[in-house]
Amino acid sequence: WGDPYYGGDSSQVQEQLRNVQQVQSTGSAFAAILLDGSVVAWGYPDYGGDCSHVQEQLQNVQQIQSTYRAFAAISTDGSIVTWGEPDYGGDSSHVQEQLRNVQQVQSTGSAFAAILLDGSVVAWGYPDYGGDCSHVQEQL
Repeated sequence: WGDPYYGGDSSQVQEQLRNVQQVQSTGSAFAAILLDGSVVAWGYPDYGGDCSHVQEQLQNVQQIQSTYRAFAAISTDGSIVTWGEPDYGGDSSHVQEQLRNVQQVQSTGSAFAAILLDGSVVAWGYPDYGGDCSHVQEQL
């Protein structure tokens, strides 16, 4: 329900939306974790409504967090998969090697921060909104 531009039309994925465990949203898209740990997304593609390019990686997902234009999914093995607008955290490729043993992810409107098993923090996304923690890394 609602304006299709903002994710209000799930008719294209309706048959896939069974056994939904969690739903998360960006400003114009939704992502649902299903009972089997897979993910279904819909809404405006640039805001994360299209996860087809990472669909194969979205297995055993236990949590999804979002910024205004991107999603980050934590798998049971502690890895992270991101999609959506790159500047809003949808591209974590420059920190992907550090994103191991992730325990939790939090977000601002434009950045993500992940807490790792060893207690360290990895951030990505728009620097002015928390996507760059390099100047305080030693304190984290």
